[in-house]
Formats: sequence, C-alpha cells, structure tokens
Amino acid sequence: MPRGPMGHGPGAGRTVEKPADFGKVMGKLMEYCRNYIPVIIIALILGAAGTIFQIIGPDKLKDMTNEIVKGLPAVVNGRPVMNSVDFAAVGRIAWLLVALYVGYAVLSYVQSWMMANVTQRTAQRLRESISVKINKLPLKYFDKVSYGDVLSRITNDVDAIGQTLGQSLGSLITSVTLFVGALVMMFYNNVIMTLCAIGASLIGLVLMMAIMKASQKYFAQQQAALGDVNGHVEEMYAGHLIVKAYNGEVESIRRFEQYNAELYESGWKSQFLSGLMMPLMNFVGNFGYVVVCVVGAALAMDGQIEFGVIVAFMMYIRLFTQPLSQFAQAFQNLQRCAAAAERVFGFLEEPEMAEEPTKAELGVDPAVDGRGGHGASMPVARRAQLLGYDAQGRVQPVRGDVEFNHVQFGYEPDKPIIHDFSASVAAGQKVAIVGPTGAGKTTMVNLLMRFYEISGGSISIDGVNTASVPRWNVHDQFSMVLQDTWVFRGTVRENIAYAKPGVTDEQIVAACRAVGLDHYIQSLPDGYDTVLDDKSTLSAGQKQLLTIARAMVQDAPILILDEATSSVDTRTEELIQKAMDALTVGRTSFVIAHRLSTIRDADMILVMNHGDVIERGTHDELLAAGGFYADLYNSQFTLAG
Repeated sequence: MPRGPMGHGPGAGRTVEKPADFGKVMGKLMEYCRNYIPVIIIALILGAAGTIFQIIGPDKLKDMTNEIVKGLPAVVNGRPVMNSVDFAAVGRIAWLLVALYVGYAVLSYVQSWMMANVTQRTAQRLRESISVKINKLPLKYFDKVSYGDVLSRITNDVDAIGQTLGQSLGSLITSVTLFVGALVMMFYNNVIMTLCAIGASLIGLVLMMAIMKASQKYFAQQQAALGDVNGHVEEMYAGHLIVKAYNGEVESIRRFEQYNAELYESGWKSQFLSGLMMPLMNFVGNFGYVVVCVVGAALAMDGQIEFGVIVAFMMYIRLFTQPLSQFAQAFQNLQRCAAAAERVFGFLEEPEMAEEPTKAELGVDPAVDGRGGHGASMPVARRAQLLGYDAQGRVQPVRGDVEFNHVQFGYEPDKPIIHDFSASVAAGQKVAIVGPTGAGKTTMVNLLMRFYEISGGSISIDGVNTASVPRWNVHDQFSMVLQDTWVFRGTVRENIAYAKPGVTDEQIVAACRAVGLDHYIQSLPDGYDTVLDDKSTLSAGQKQLLTIARAMVQDAPILILDEATSSVDTRTEELIQKAMDALTVGRTSFVIAHRLSTIRDADMILVMNHGDVIERGTHDELLAAGGFYADLYNSQFTLAG
C-alpha cells in the first residue's frame, strides 16, 4: 500500500464499505467480546421484553376504548338508553398501560446503558490491543503501510465499532421483535384489516426501494467527487508556496471549480432523493391510517369489529412500518461495523517480531534489573560470557566494541541491498559512514540496532551476538540523534529526560548548556517546565539541539548521529560540533555524514556504495588514495566553490 497523506478524503458521510466476509468478521468480533456475551444477551433480552411491552400497549388501549364506548348513550328500539362507564375497569387498564410503558422505558434505558458500556469497553480493549501490537510489529510493516492508515484503524475504525455495534444489535433485535409482534397482534385483532395494512405498506416499500436504488449511484458519485475536492485542497494547501512560485493559481482554481461542479451535481441529486425518504415514510404511515380507518369503519358499521380495534390498528400501523427503515439502517450500520472490524483484526493478525523470553541481557544484572531479566539462573561463567560479568558475578558496563561479520540484508528476500559487509570498531572510536544516496548507510545503522533482522552474517557488541539478547536490551546501548527531530507534547524537562529514569535536573541543565540551549529555555515562561505545544514552538534548529541534549542525558555507550546538524546554521553548527566532540569522548560513535567536512577527524571512514564497503581508512588516507571518497570530497568543494 503506498503512503498517502494523513486525513486524505472525507471522514463522515461516506458510502458503507462492505467486508469481504461478513459472517467471519462478525464471528471474530463476537469471539473478541466473548467475556461480554452474557451481558450482551441479557441486554438484548431486556430490549426485546421492553418491545413486547410496547406491542401489548395498543391492545390494552383497545380494551380501554371499548370499556368507554360501552358507557356511551345508545338507542334501543328508538329510545335512548343511558349506560354507565365502568371506571374501575378503565382505571385498571389505565394503570396497566402506565406500567407497560414505564416498563418499556426502563428496560430500553437499561439495555442502552448495558450495550453502551459493553461496546465502549470493547473499543477500549481494541485500542489497547492495537497499541501493544504496534510495539510488536517489525519496522518493515510500516514500510508498506502508511502511518495515516494505522492511525485511522486506531481512531475511525475502532470508533465505528464502538458507535455502531451496540446501537445496531439492539436496534436489530427490537426492530425484528416490533415487526413480528405488531404483525401477530394485527392478525390477532382482525385478518382483513391486517391484509389491507400490509398491502398499503408494500406500495410504500416498492417506492422506497426504487428511490434507494436511484440514489445509490449519486451517493457513490458524491463520495468520489468529495474525495477529489478534499484531495485537491489538501495538495494545494501543502504546496501553496510552489503554486504561488510557479503561478499555478489559475490552473488550481480551474481544477477546483471542475471538482466542485461535479460535487454539486451529484450532491443535490443524492440529497434530493434521500430527502424523499422521510416524506415517503410519512406517506406510507398516513396511507395506512386512511386504509385502516375506511376498512375499520366499514367493518364496525357492519358489527364485525368493535371501535377499539380501529384505535389499536392505527397504532399498530406505525409500529409495523417503523421497523422497516430501522432494520435497513441497523443492517447498514452492522456492515460498517464489520468493515471496520475487518481492518482492525487484519492489523491485529499481522506477523509479529519473534518473542525473546529466554534471551540473556547485555550489560544488565538480571538479579536487580527492574525489567525482569531471564539470565539469573545461568552459571556465572556463562553469564560472564554473555553479559559482561566478572568472575564474581558483578555486572560490567558495555564497552562498545562492535563487529560486523559478513552481514547480508534485503528488505525483500530476493533483493539484497547489503551484500557482504564486514567491519571491526573498537570501543571509543568515531566511525563515519559515507556514500551516495541509496548506498545503505542508514540501513547499516538500523541493522546495528536490530530494527531489522539480518539475512546472513552476524553483528556483535563486546563479542556478544546481538541476535542472542533481547531487542530492547540492544536499544538500551544506543543514543540517537537523527536528521528528523521528534519533540512530543510535554515539558522541556520531560522531552530531554525521555524514557530515562533517575535523571536529575542538574544533568538536564548541563546537557542544555553543552549544546547552547540553556539560555533560550531560561527565557521561556516556565523555563524547563514550559510545555512544548502549538503555543510554545521551537525552531527546527532548536529542536535539533534539544534532541542532542536528550542523547547526552541518555549517556549510552554507543552513539548514532544521522546528519544531526543539517537543520542549523553555520554558527550553531560549530557550537553543536563542539558539543558532539565532548559527547563522543569515551563512546563508540557512528556518524552518517553527507557533508564530508564534518567527519575529517573520524578514526575510521567507511565508504559505501551499492550495499558494500568499497573503501575504508582515515580522511587523509582516503584522500591520498584518490579513489571514490576523494571524488566525493572534491566534488562537494567544487560545488561549494
């Protein structure tokens, strides 16, 4: 899947996406919710029971009407006869009606509360599962899937499940119960009137299906046009400076007007046709009322039914037609829920990185490590070999000796990009990796940190194969300063001490002074407690300084710098370079450099091209050799001149 801009296209009101296998996906969702199934069943039973109370209501209203009619004056043999209303019977029926409708309201409320709780708990668990899953996925997954797509699964898809599952299941059960119950009660009261009511409803259903079929294509056209409009606006906004610089405003406006016209054409047609649905439903209901009144009046005049039957039927007509639209809406929402669940479960079923529960930890004492090591039961000699323990079993700090031994790697199995990489780096050395774009420089660093697993060969730290220790333990040995800075919402102090327990304020201030950032931070409203957000922004250079200070505070034995000074001016670069020199003292440093003037003091320069090391040596040695490095170096100064 190609990467795309986050938020591209419309978010709401789109046509319902259908899952590939509705039954299978819903089965997975029910399996995921298995702990809540008893609650769901109880909630649905309560909803159905409440609907039954609602269905019984009109029949009792019929009885009340008949009791009142019995008390009306009547004419017998041409003489008026006064009858009395049995108010006791009317009162009993009235209280029964109150009980039925109160019961309906209470049961519906309880059902809604239970289903809302279950669905939001399910959504909460899904988000937690996705969060855990993200940390278990290999980086190669994110090479083929955009971050925006993953974000959409966490937000839009999980929200769709949480919002539609409870409502749809409850609505589906109550709609079916209401439809069947109303139909049964109608047949129970009078068959002729029931058949007439069904005939009137069928006319409306035929019209409704015709309108839905006609409007569907316009809704599809509207979504496509809306996507074109949103995509065009997003592209033009992101590239606003380029559009202005190349005088592309006229063409941009012309294309927007074209998309906008298409959206208008499809939009008014779809909205007009969908707007007919409610009047049509009202027409069906009113037409049913007319049929019931006419037929019921004829039957009442003929003495075949009592007047109360007409009153009951007028209510049953509404209860009979109402579920039809509710059922269609509920099934549509379930389709949307299943489509969202399919995407979420597809993500949760992606292959994960292999578990490493039995691997010993590099440079960590398992007996005291808070992460819960697994090497404590090993013999002292074996622990000394793997973890850097001395003969007494005391942990020794990682020195930083790094060995690449015939490393091979490819992002795809049949397309290797690192063919045969070997290099030995002594602890404390500064190693620069240079080469043209696509040579494999960043890839080597990613392999060193075990972001990707190598296809062949080995990478060792202090003589220990990094594949034999947990990934997190490998990551602990590194500090990184990348070309792309990362600052999260939080205080300056929290950003600098990120994920490093026990950092003191003195260490944070010292790191900021070393990179020349302390003066600016002190000028902020709350100093080191200033929250970095959209109101307190840092320039690109200041963000880079902050990430360098973060690396200093981490105090790891191995340092990785990926063109760390690319976002700062020359004067600031000199300041950072001095800070870097201090930072690299006593640490093994890997520097990915594009400006070769910044790595002239490196202990070793590895020159890469097409995945292989083609030259190695110091700056002076490589210049004297007059090879590939010399050509790169001289070309930069030629271009600069």
